[in-house]
Amino acid sequence: MLSSYSFLDFTVLDTIAMKNTQKFLLLITVLFMFACTSNKYKTLVADLEYRIPSSLGEGAFWNYKTQELYWIDIEGKQLHMYHPATKKNRTIQMPSKIGTVVPSEKEGNAIVALSDGIYMVNLNTHTLELLSDVEATVIENRFNDGKCDPNGNLWVGSMHLEQNQANAKLYKVAADGTTEAMLDQVTISNGIVWTKDGKTMYYIDTPTGVIRAFDFSLEDSTISNERIAVKVNPKYGYPDGMAIDENDMLWVGMWNGNAVIQFDPKTGEFISKIEVPAHNVTSCAFGGENLEILYITSASIDMNLEEHKKYPLAGSVFKVNPGVKGVRSSFFNKKMKPENNIKTLKNDE
Repeated sequence: MLSSYSFLDFTVLDTIAMKNTQKFLLLITVLFMFACTSNKYKTLVADLEYRIPSSLGEGAFWNYKTQELYWIDIEGKQLHMYHPATKKNRTIQMPSKIGTVVPSEKEGNAIVALSDGIYMVNLNTHTLELLSDVEATVIENRFNDGKCDPNGNLWVGSMHLEQNQANAKLYKVAADGTTEAMLDQVTISNGIVWTKDGKTMYYIDTPTGVIRAFDFSLEDSTISNERIAVKVNPKYGYPDGMAIDENDMLWVGMWNGNAVIQFDPKTGEFISKIEVPAHNVTSCAFGGENLEILYITSASIDMNLEEHKKYPLAGSVFKVNPGVKGVRSSFFNKKMKPENNIKTLKNDE
């Protein structure tokens, strides 16, 4: 028979062992939770779709009617139309830097933002028709990204060439050419998209490092109730061009970030990442017959020698199947203007 003293010893030892076991289990639980949290998002890798050494590839837009990817090389002054089925890339040389491109509801035409204004370009004859000469005399700025709202208006922003002053603006250009400044104090106007129901607009001014949300009025194409939807951690790069999927999640090209990142604008959460073999990722657009492929543009400028060696495909177009579909982007609802606004491009290929 054990003495009371011996029984007490075993009771104390059991208690100590139980506490140590609980601490050990708690430690294991914390470590497991940390491991899950530190790698909770999905990572995919984009493949090369079309190799080309573009300087500043940008402006990805999927034309669902022709099954072509419209994109641009800003510094190269080129409008591109890439056909994935044939792997053919058609190019029209522009007379000046081109900031964005969107298809027009008028078949065979597109809207482009050039240095001296917004134009309609005939993709067959290569003639240009002036739509708006806004900022034609503002030599310290140039146009950058732009897309059409659900009502067919073009929203296009300018950017400060030196990228250090907020003297650019975001404009709305209507079908008759009427142009209205919707936001001011912009430095580098970039990605802009609308939710599937058309009631929310998301917008990026790159140096701010945030994605802003606005209520969008389908009745008069105005915005209100500005707020911050996503704060982008600087370690991921700078937010550039943007696409939106069928679930209203945002897909953002990261300049200096080698990636496209998916964000939930309702929570601000980082959801997934697409690694891209290019240092500066500029824009993306859902394409393909069922909008199941994400096409991605990139740039080959603003890279040092080591980065050029590491990313020899910089400037090319990439693709990935992210496991979610996109939505059709709106075309420009263009009304014709007088013939005296038309001029012909001389250099094209």
